[in-house]
Amino acid sequence: MHPAKSERRIVAMTLPETRFAKTEDGLNIAYQRFGSGPDLVFVHRFVMTIGYIWDLPPSARFFGRLAEFCRVLAFDPRGTGLSDRRLREPDLSLERRMSDLAAVLDAEGLEHASLLGSEDGGSLSALFAATHPERVDRLVLHATFACGTARDDFPWMWTVDEWNAQIDETLRRWDDPEWLYEQGRGIAPAALADTDSLYRAVNLYRFGADPMTAATMFRIQRDLDIRSILPSIQAPTLILHPGAAPEDVFGPLEISRYLAERIPTARLVEVPGADFEIYSGNSDGVLEEIEEFVHGTRGARVDSHRALTTVLFTDIVDSTAKAASVGDARWKDLLAEHDARAREQLARFAGREIDRAGDGFFATFDGPARAVRCAFAIGDAVRPLGVEIRAGCHTGEVEYVGQQVRGIAVHIGARVTAMAGPTEVWTSSTVKDLTAGSGLAFIEGGEYELKGVPDRWHLYRVDRASSPEGGNK
Repeated sequence: MHPAKSERRIVAMTLPETRFAKTEDGLNIAYQRFGSGPDLVFVHRFVMTIGYIWDLPPSARFFGRLAEFCRVLAFDPRGTGLSDRRLREPDLSLERRMSDLAAVLDAEGLEHASLLGSEDGGSLSALFAATHPERVDRLVLHATFACGTARDDFPWMWTVDEWNAQIDETLRRWDDPEWLYEQGRGIAPAALADTDSLYRAVNLYRFGADPMTAATMFRIQRDLDIRSILPSIQAPTLILHPGAAPEDVFGPLEISRYLAERIPTARLVEVPGADFEIYSGNSDGVLEEIEEFVHGTRGARVDSHRALTTVLFTDIVDSTAKAASVGDARWKDLLAEHDARAREQLARFAGREIDRAGDGFFATFDGPARAVRCAFAIGDAVRPLGVEIRAGCHTGEVEYVGQQVRGIAVHIGARVTAMAGPTEVWTSSTVKDLTAGSGLAFIEGGEYELKGVPDRWHLYRVDRASSPEGGNK
């Protein structure tokens, strides 16, 4: 499409109404709906806001063009933009923001849609697709990374020191226009070549978040690691890499190739252009790829029986000795009260009881932080009965067969639980990696061989102080 024609259409376009979706924990999530065609949820990067995307001409042009072939839902995650800024808990993790995405879908009565995510919005979209495969038709990942910090087996990202320097600069210089102009020129050189566009872009981010929230979002990007969940993504996936973006801004092609090699249905396209921001530079090339993919790719037959899930096992410590000390009748009453209190907490944290595991429970959750907090809450609830529990959590792909849950992830969760001591909650490294930004803290537990499970596993003990009274739902 000729740029002039596109811009004339956008000028005549009525700005979309901002609506609000209510999350399960009572927050208001701002979103806009515009365009026509297949439903597509846009998950933006960092802290840009829907309240200002129409005031920056390159951004308005991009979304106006996207609206010509999709019905777009764009939203501001909690703590940013027009959504609620005052949070009950300082949790901006991918898990929490997944519930914001689900709330927007629910508010529009959509059982499923395609997702378009950029940078950390792409990481969020990938995690949502793995966790809720039945709700994602197609997945588009633009300038997305699977791991935030450089590691021996993923060397292409910033180091911890480089991330910390960026976080420190963000806290100190969020009110410094020259610093923000420099940041803008680095990620969107084509779109922000003039002073007016730079000024508008700075507003786009400043209106999106305060300095503390912006720094928190950078910390989450630094700490996130979704590599283990990539094979669980079932939706047809298009990965778009800004081919000429400076490697110190985004990174080399290997970052996108890593995603493409591990997502079973992925196709990688290297789009010409030097701009990391999705609306800048060769945005027409990006849009053409998205349009062809959304309209030309038939959705995969999703196996609704398989999904990324967090399993939780609990177990009463020294139950045999406790039963012997109180007698059979009293022990039966204690177990009944234990079960009632545990089930109350499972309901509170939206856990699904699968089975009894000895004297404890086996339950599943759609997020790991929720499972960890539930484990602590169960422990707090049953302690007045004179019993202590141990608990273990693991996140992995499982298969639902009727009311049963099967898969290696279940066995790993059970083995992790066996490592825990009284009042302790232990987790796999996968749980730790997926809870960045949740406020949970982890203590090194060591590397172990788990009986009947391949490979060696890095395990962690959750710091009880990081989840007081089980935290909020």
